[in-house]
Amino acid sequence: MAEQERIIVVNVDAKLGIGKNGDMPWHIPEDLRWFKQCTSQAPEGKQNALIMGRTTYESIPKKFRPFSDRINVVLSRRETSIEGALVAPSLEEAYKLVPYAERCFIIGGGSVYQQAIHDPMITGMYITHQERTYDCDTFFPKEYANYFEQVEAVYTSETQDPPFTIYYYRRRK
Repeated sequence: MAEQERIIVVNVDAKLGIGKNGDMPWHIPEDLRWFKQCTSQAPEGKQNALIMGRTTYESIPKKFRPFSDRINVVLSRRETSIEGALVAPSLEEAYKLVPYAERCFIIGGGSVYQQAIHDPMITGMYITHQERTYDCDTFFPKEYANYFEQVEAVYTSETQDPPFTIYYYRRRK
């Protein structure tokens, strides 16, 4: 069996802000379409897994959760059952729940990203870099640059306001 790819996906503002009061302070349809396409692509008969914290899962509008065509895994030390999702107390336990997933995408929030950047099993990262700053109370860890190096721009918005570019990073060796 091939090694499972594990990837962080995050959208950050110009100061690495990712959220405010448990929610995203922006709505960027073009980035959301890219996110769905990227995290849904899997070979015939396979699915990817989305791993997220409980607050992140709860911030998704009810009509969109669980995310369709993907296995939803919610990290929670308190909850043992969440409708539409598998539940695990840690990233390590989440991986054990979905060994059959083609790829695992770590999608937030702040404390989950903090764990993930230090996890040597995470091989890559997609970061949507926005050119605007928002009022945020949660931030992506600045030290990510110690662990990951930028490889390429995979998508640039030509029409979106604010402009954004999605970059792929790989774990430093």
